[in-house]
Amino acid sequence: MSSPDRLVYMANQIGKFFESQGRDKAVPGIADHIKKFWDPRMKRAIFAHLDAGGEGLAPNVHEALASLKQAMPLPTAP
Repeated sequence: MSSPDRLVYMANQIGKFFESQGRDKAVPGIADHIKKFWDPRMKRAIFAHLDAGGEGLAPNVHEALASLKQAMPLPTAP
């Protein structure tokens, strides 16, 4: 599993990709990408980081992760 720093870096890179589309398209685009392409362990780890304050996350990424977490709660790890 990736460290929180690595996941923050990856999420922010996704955010940079969508940045030029403006907030209204970027936030759902970031959330959709993470929903589709990150495995459950990665999502659990980035959501835990978000719950701990989300240090280092770009504002659009932070917003996207918060909306994604609310929309699709993950089961706890076995």
